[in-house]
Amino acid sequence: MFDVRAAQRALIVGTLLQASLAVFGHYSPWIVLNVFWFGGMMISATVGYLYAQDVGPGYTRGTMVGAFVGGGCAVVGFAISVALGDIAPHEYWVRTAVSILTGAVGGPFGQMSYNLKKLGY
Repeated sequence: MFDVRAAQRALIVGTLLQASLAVFGHYSPWIVLNVFWFGGMMISATVGYLYAQDVGPGYTRGTMVGAFVGGGCAVVGFAISVALGDIAPHEYWVRTAVSILTGAVGGPFGQMSYNLKKLGY
Protein backbone atom coordinates (compact mmCIF):
# COMPACT_ATOMS: atom_id res chain seq x y z
CA MET A 1 0.00 0.00 0.00
CA PHE A 2 2.68 2.50 1.02
CA ASP A 3 6.41 2.45 1.69
CA VAL A 4 6.69 1.55 5.37
CA ARG A 5 10.42 2.19 5.62
CA ALA A 6 10.14 5.70 4.18
CA ALA A 7 7.21 6.43 6.50
CA GLN A 8 9.25 5.18 9.47
CA ARG A 9 12.18 7.38 8.50
CA ALA A 10 9.95 10.43 8.17
CA LEU A 11 8.23 9.63 11.46
CA ILE A 12 11.53 9.20 13.31
CA VAL A 13 12.98 12.43 11.92
CA GLY A 14 9.80 14.36 12.70
CA THR A 15 9.54 12.91 16.20
CA LEU A 16 13.13 13.83 17.00
CA LEU A 17 12.58 17.36 15.72
CA GLN A 18 9.27 17.79 17.58
CA ALA A 19 10.80 16.43 20.80
CA SER A 20 13.77 18.78 20.40
CA LEU A 21 11.41 21.71 19.90
CA ALA A 22 9.54 20.73 23.06
CA VAL A 23 12.70 20.46 25.16
CA PHE A 24 14.23 23.68 23.82
CA GLY A 25 10.93 25.44 24.40
CA HIS A 26 10.89 24.31 28.00
CA TYR A 27 14.13 26.17 28.62
CA SER A 28 13.35 29.21 26.48
CA PRO A 29 10.09 31.11 26.93
CA TRP A 30 10.82 32.96 23.69
CA ILE A 31 10.57 29.69 21.76
CA VAL A 32 7.24 28.88 23.41
CA LEU A 33 5.82 32.28 22.52
CA ASN A 34 7.26 32.68 19.02
CA VAL A 35 8.15 29.29 17.57
CA PHE A 36 5.89 26.55 18.96
CA TRP A 37 2.94 27.00 16.60
CA PHE A 38 4.84 27.69 13.41
CA GLY A 39 7.72 25.34 14.23
CA GLY A 40 5.43 22.41 15.00
CA MET A 41 3.44 22.97 11.83
CA MET A 42 6.57 23.35 9.73
CA ILE A 43 8.08 20.12 11.05
CA SER A 44 4.88 18.21 10.26
CA ALA A 45 4.62 19.71 6.77
CA THR A 46 8.28 18.96 6.09
CA VAL A 47 8.07 15.28 7.05
CA GLY A 48 4.97 14.89 4.85
CA TYR A 49 6.89 16.56 2.04
CA LEU A 50 9.97 14.39 2.56
CA TYR A 51 7.98 11.16 2.52
CA ALA A 52 6.21 12.00 -0.74
CA GLN A 53 9.38 13.35 -2.35
CA ASP A 54 11.28 10.20 -1.43
CA VAL A 55 8.66 7.70 -2.56
CA GLY A 56 6.46 9.50 -5.08
CA PRO A 57 3.35 7.47 -4.20
CA GLY A 58 0.87 9.75 -5.96
CA TYR A 59 -1.03 12.72 -4.66
CA THR A 60 -3.63 10.80 -2.66
CA ARG A 61 -1.20 8.51 -0.87
CA GLY A 62 1.23 11.37 -0.35
CA THR A 63 -1.54 13.33 1.33
CA MET A 64 -2.70 10.43 3.50
CA VAL A 65 0.74 9.29 4.61
CA GLY A 66 1.84 12.92 5.02
CA ALA A 67 -1.07 13.40 7.42
CA PHE A 68 -0.10 10.23 9.28
CA VAL A 69 3.59 11.09 9.72
CA GLY A 70 2.88 14.77 10.37
CA GLY A 71 0.37 13.97 13.07
CA GLY A 72 2.34 11.04 14.46
CA CYS A 73 5.42 13.08 15.20
CA ALA A 74 3.32 15.91 16.64
CA VAL A 75 1.59 13.57 19.10
CA VAL A 76 4.91 12.83 20.78
CA GLY A 77 6.28 16.36 20.70
CA PHE A 78 3.15 17.96 22.08
CA ALA A 79 2.80 15.26 24.75
CA ILE A 80 6.26 16.21 25.97
CA SER A 81 5.25 19.87 26.00
CA VAL A 82 2.13 19.09 28.02
CA ALA A 83 4.12 16.93 30.45
CA LEU A 84 6.64 19.75 30.93
CA GLY A 85 3.81 22.25 31.47
CA ASP A 86 4.63 24.44 28.49
CA ILE A 87 1.27 24.09 26.77
CA ALA A 88 -2.14 23.50 28.31
CA PRO A 89 -3.63 20.00 27.99
CA HIS A 90 -6.67 21.30 26.08
CA GLU A 91 -4.34 22.67 23.38
CA TYR A 92 -2.85 19.23 22.73
CA TRP A 93 -5.58 17.99 20.38
CA VAL A 94 -5.91 21.28 18.54
CA ARG A 95 -2.19 21.45 17.85
CA THR A 96 -2.15 17.79 16.82
CA ALA A 97 -5.07 18.33 14.43
CA VAL A 98 -3.30 21.31 12.88
CA SER A 99 -0.14 19.22 12.47
CA ILE A 100 -2.13 16.45 10.77
CA LEU A 101 -3.48 19.04 8.36
CA THR A 102 -0.05 20.53 7.62
CA GLY A 103 1.44 17.06 7.15
CA ALA A 104 -1.33 16.37 4.65
CA VAL A 105 -0.50 19.61 2.83
CA GLY A 106 3.19 18.70 2.68
CA GLY A 107 2.44 15.41 0.88
CA PRO A 108 1.20 16.88 -2.43
CA PHE A 109 4.10 19.33 -2.54
CA GLY A 110 6.49 16.41 -2.08
CA GLN A 111 4.75 14.60 -4.92
CA MET A 112 5.16 17.67 -7.14
CA SER A 113 8.85 17.72 -6.29
CA TYR A 114 9.12 14.02 -7.11
CA ASN A 115 7.42 14.57 -10.46
CA LEU A 116 9.71 17.48 -11.31
CA LYS A 117 12.76 15.44 -10.35
CA LYS A 118 11.61 12.66 -12.70
CA LEU A 119 11.27 15.22 -15.49
CA GLY A 120 14.83 16.39 -14.93
CA TYR A 121 14.20 19.70 -13.21
